[in-house]
Amino acid sequence: MGYTLIEKIVMKNTGLDNVESGSIVIVNADKLMVHDIFIPFVAQKFEEMGFKKIYDPNKMVLIYDHLVPTAKVEDVRHFKIAEEFCEKYGVKNIHRSDGICHQLMVEGGYVKPGDIVFGTDSHTTTYGAIGAFSTGIGYTEMAAVLGTGELWIKVPQTIKVNIDGKLPNGVTSKDVILRIIGDLKADGATYKALEFSGNCVENMSISSRMTMANMAIEAGAKSGLFVPDKKTAEYCNIDMKDLEYLQPDSDAKYERVLNYKAEDLEPVVAYPSQVDNIKTVKEVSGTKIDQVFIGSCTNGRLEDLEVAAEILKGKKISKYLKLIVTPASRKIYNEALDKGIIKVLAEAGAIITHPGCGLCCGRSGGIVSEGEKVLATNNRNFLGRMGSSKAEIYLCSPVVAAVSALTGEITNP
Repeated sequence: MGYTLIEKIVMKNTGLDNVESGSIVIVNADKLMVHDIFIPFVAQKFEEMGFKKIYDPNKMVLIYDHLVPTAKVEDVRHFKIAEEFCEKYGVKNIHRSDGICHQLMVEGGYVKPGDIVFGTDSHTTTYGAIGAFSTGIGYTEMAAVLGTGELWIKVPQTIKVNIDGKLPNGVTSKDVILRIIGDLKADGATYKALEFSGNCVENMSISSRMTMANMAIEAGAKSGLFVPDKKTAEYCNIDMKDLEYLQPDSDAKYERVLNYKAEDLEPVVAYPSQVDNIKTVKEVSGTKIDQVFIGSCTNGRLEDLEVAAEILKGKKISKYLKLIVTPASRKIYNEALDKGIIKVLAEAGAIITHPGCGLCCGRSGGIVSEGEKVLATNNRNFLGRMGSSKAEIYLCSPVVAAVSALTGEITNP
């Protein structure tokens, strides 16, 4: 019997000749990501456990993204504790307001194909876009793995998601992953890996793959994985020969296989207030909206801003509507500036914010009020996610978001 991609990653990491789904194994962490919200709790648990040093300070990356700019006085406490912790234990990989953690981990080259990575954020699954087994853990687990370099896991079963064909105009990877989540439901892949395959995903950019891997957790998945290919090798500056071991076997054992024809897919939205409550844009077309948000670790990359600018160029957003645009990183912000994308968006009426989590996690930059309806490209639409618990959040692609910003209502592109 052959092996799935996640099984091959675990075997390489542990040196085991054989692993089976459901087995308990101890893995070595290649990288550890901690962001500003959780660092005080990680630091406290680390000290309580009696550790005197981090097993390898170079494997920890600390990122300020959720609390920048600060929205509450107590936010500064997180930064103070973070700086003291890093100074005491020799942590050098620190990003103070350079962008969103998941974007920086991939963009900055911290994660490589085949790595096993843990982060104090559920959307750590994003790094599966380049073939890494990455997943979120709690702050107690993070403290333990910082001290030991090891963590036990149960080897996940894998659901293979095969998507063949060419996506119709106006349909993006965001529509694809929303449709998959709608079919699986929020608990359909709990503690399982989603392995994406097919010529449709092979034609996707790394950015588009990041969108899908990012949202794998919304179906309960432990990881969302793409098989590394030439695009991966080029993006990560790695020789393709070094990635050959990361090919799943033709006789690998999958829990099940889901098959999709790309041509059958269409623009969709996640209807308030659950990510798996999926409706086609046609079904909700005409719904009045007060705000549009384009950004987050799901859809704040250059290609997302670029497609929005193409739609908005030379036009003005709907009267009385707020359009908030938040690039996922400082690098993306600067690239969008150089390409004239920021100028186009600003002239259309968009408010451009500093790179960071901001509105997505309900901290700053366009917090929604009671009774407002917001159409957003981020990954969660739970009650209170972006401000008032009496606001309604619809999730969509950047294409649907930009078109709808022009009309003031959810619009089929």
